[in-house]
Amino acid sequence: MGVTGLARYVNAPTTGLDLITRNIVQNHQGAIRGKWNISVKSFRSTLGSIPGFQVHSERIMYALTMNDNVFVLLEDPVAPVRSELLQPPEGQAPIPLIGPGAPTHYRTAFLTLSPPGALEQLLAQLRARWVSVRQTAPGGPSQANHFSGQQLSVDGFVYHIGTDFIVRAGNVILAGGAVKGMLIEAEYLPLPTMHAGADGTLELLSNLLVSCLPEIPGANFTAVTISDAIWQDLLWDREQEEIQQQKEKEEKEKPPKEDDLDDVFVSGDEDLPEFRKGDWIGTDRDQRSAYLIIGALRSEGLL
Repeated sequence: MGVTGLARYVNAPTTGLDLITRNIVQNHQGAIRGKWNISVKSFRSTLGSIPGFQVHSERIMYALTMNDNVFVLLEDPVAPVRSELLQPPEGQAPIPLIGPGAPTHYRTAFLTLSPPGALEQLLAQLRARWVSVRQTAPGGPSQANHFSGQQLSVDGFVYHIGTDFIVRAGNVILAGGAVKGMLIEAEYLPLPTMHAGADGTLELLSNLLVSCLPEIPGANFTAVTISDAIWQDLLWDREQEEIQQQKEKEEKEKPPKEDDLDDVFVSGDEDLPEFRKGDWIGTDRDQRSAYLIIGALRSEGLL
């Protein structure tokens, strides 16, 4: 698993997938290695239907199924944004992020669940007040129908270009069968992380994605990016921060450790980067890709 870049081909022709396949095979000596399938569902809360309970705005939840995991983005429009609390306006007292006085939750939460279908099963068992934005059975009152029916899917292929690059391309298909452009993703396997440009794009992968497109005049091709700061804020975990603060407190209370030069077996590795949560490997890579896909489709009103 390596660093990835995602792009949206908004006005792709109906033959776009075939054209990209031909371009990758003929011009990049690539080969098809499998199918690329993603399904996305969106839900909304129905807390306002509870007698005597008033809500300013209903909550929204998106569930994207990729491989054996489901990535869930939950949003509460009236909850505070954590990054804004880190830098309060001048003259306003800071609000603690953890402990007494801290918010119970923030505007967004991003979760990884497994196996696929577990979210719908849990919501049905709890009789949770969530309904699918699209229900398969018109007018059906049963609880199961509230969580059934995917809103859209991505159907395409996975290509290998040499041993270093993987390209994924697929049509965005609505529930009724209409095709709404394409999603294209490139992955560079040798590196788990890469420095992005000022606009958040990765030049190496952006150039590869552009080269995979057929030469069609007027193509609307847009890179989908997110800054590292926003991504780290999205992955913030209250429990992990409390554990980290407790460890730092214990380290400060310990007596200083004397250096024993005879006990040094390895040196010179002090400046090597450590693994960080959110690096582009394994489930973390899929998690970041899922968030970008949800964001791209939401911005066009497809979710």
